[in-house]
Amino acid sequence: MDIRFDNKVVVVTGGASGIGEATVVKFAELGATMAILDRDEVTGRKVAERLNAAGKRARCYRCDMGSSAEVKEAVAAVAKDWGGIDVLVSNAGIQRYGNVVDTSEELWEEVMRVDLRGTYHLARHGLPAVIKRGGGSMVVVSSVQGLAALPGSAAYVTAKHALLGLVQSIALDYAQHNIRANCVCPGTVDTPLLRRALAESAEPEKLMAKLNHMHVLGRIARAEEVATAIVFLASDWASFITGATLLVDGGMLVPAGGMPCEEATDTQ
Repeated sequence: MDIRFDNKVVVVTGGASGIGEATVVKFAELGATMAILDRDEVTGRKVAERLNAAGKRARCYRCDMGSSAEVKEAVAAVAKDWGGIDVLVSNAGIQRYGNVVDTSEELWEEVMRVDLRGTYHLARHGLPAVIKRGGGSMVVVSSVQGLAALPGSAAYVTAKHALLGLVQSIALDYAQHNIRANCVCPGTVDTPLLRRALAESAEPEKLMAKLNHMHVLGRIARAEEVATAIVFLASDWASFITGATLLVDGGMLVPAGGMPCEEATDTQ
C-alpha cells in the first residue's frame, strides 16, 4: 500500500513557509489538493502558483488563525471551492520570549491567540466539513516544548503543552466520526524564521553549532523531515493511530539532563 492522497483535500495552516510549506509540497506530490491558510497571502500564493505550474492543485486563502471569523470564512471557502475537506493540519504558530513575570498580558494573549486558539478555531470550523466527507484526519504541530521546557518561553511552552491535551480531546470525541487526531513535536528545524534569528545573532555560526549539538543526531531537522511525519500520521498507514504524540526531534529529549549532562557522564 502506497501513501497517496488522490481526491483528498488537505488544509495546512501557516503553509506559506517553513514546516508548513514543506508539508504543502509533500501532500501535493502525493496527489492531494492543497488549501494553504496563511496571513502572508503574497508568499502563500507563490507557493500555490509554483505547485499549479507543476501540475498540482493548490490555492492560498488569506487567514489570521487567531480570528474565529476569518478561519470560519476560509474553511467554508475551501469546502466550497474543492467540494469538501479530508485532512486538517494545524501548523501556524509564533514564538515569543519571556519568563512568567516578564511576559506581559498582551504578549501572553498574542501567543495563546495564534498557537492555541488557532488550532481550536481550525478544529471547530473544520471538523464538521471532515465529518461530511465520511471522516479523515487532523494533525497538530506542537513542539518538544510541548513535552519539556526551555528557559524564557513561558507562554510558548504553555500553549504547546496545551495542544497535546486538545489533540487527545479531539481524538476521543471524534473517533465515532471516523476522525483521527495526532500531534507532531519537532525539535529545532531549519526554517526561514530560524535563519533570520541566526542572522541577528552576534555569533550565528556558534549559535548554529549549539543548536546542532542539542540533538543526539548532531544536527537540526530539515523542514521536509517534519512534513514527512505529518503526512504519515494523516495517511492510511497510520490508520490505528489516534491521540498520539510523535517526537520528531533527532533525539533531543533522549538524554536525561540534556547533551551536556550526557557528555559529563561519558567522561567519568
